[in-house]
Amino acid sequence: MISKKILITGVAGFIGSNLAKKLLKENINCESLIRKREKLKVIGADNLSAGTWENIPKGVEFFKMDIRDKEIFPLFKGVDVVFHLAAKNCLIDCLNDPLDTSDINVKGTVNVLEASKAAEVKRFIYADSAAEYERVYDFPSKVNKVRPIGTYAVSKRAGALFCESYQKIFGLNVTILRYFNVYGPAQDWRRVIPPVMSAFIFKLLKGERPVIYGTGEKRRDFIYIDDVNDFHLKIVENDTTIGKTYNVGSGVNYSINEIYQLIDEILQTGIKPIYKEDLPGEAEVTLADISESAALGWEPKIDIKEGLKKSIEYIKEKVFR
Repeated sequence: MISKKILITGVAGFIGSNLAKKLLKENINCESLIRKREKLKVIGADNLSAGTWENIPKGVEFFKMDIRDKEIFPLFKGVDVVFHLAAKNCLIDCLNDPLDTSDINVKGTVNVLEASKAAEVKRFIYADSAAEYERVYDFPSKVNKVRPIGTYAVSKRAGALFCESYQKIFGLNVTILRYFNVYGPAQDWRRVIPPVMSAFIFKLLKGERPVIYGTGEKRRDFIYIDDVNDFHLKIVENDTTIGKTYNVGSGVNYSINEIYQLIDEILQTGIKPIYKEDLPGEAEVTLADISESAALGWEPKIDIKEGLKKSIEYIKEKVFR
């Protein structure tokens, strides 16, 4: 399969913007394109409710659109691959507004699936979440056993089930990716409760005390965005991944306290965190079984210290310049 036209929903967000940048930089998405030196066209859709203009790489054909709108359908004409990354994903926001969460993550996903079906898109990549494992206590987590409980996790599960339905009934070539804790440049620090990496870095660079919710002993499987994008390219190169679900994690986890210590060792601030009451509904541990992902010839290359240094440099350059 030669893919020449890729559409990314949520292109102004963290993962979407980095994926677009990767595709444009490489100017390819499979070996056949390297040989033929054919250029890719990257189309992006985002309503900018969470993503930002500055995240969108130059070279993306961008459309400010909501994934729930029928007006999005013409964007899919002639598209070879869809990466459906747009979602409401802040856990607290999802918990506080289940109706909006289901509207975006379920209705929005079905709308994108309908557009992809109508346009006869060749490949559909769905961004799922490791939150589906939040009440599974066998580690590392395997793709065939999920138990979502929280609003966000349930909405992502519903979206995944619709993807599987479109695969079986309509023959849409779907691949599902369960992201663990992805971090790196352009991770959103603007949320009320930002992702832990960017939250710590941002606060410490300002000379302020970051907040840790709970004891800090929850453990998370962190995966750097460049490794995630390497896996994205593996997926679109390999048609054997159609109809399958893959964990996208590092296969290693760290406690929140350990992450804080690593960041503070790099920045050398000596600032102590503030501990507050735990957030509801979060898993105690995330840890990916990446054996099936590794079987495709992929493995994470960026270790935690290198990834944190890259993340710090980005925030220094883009936020504190």
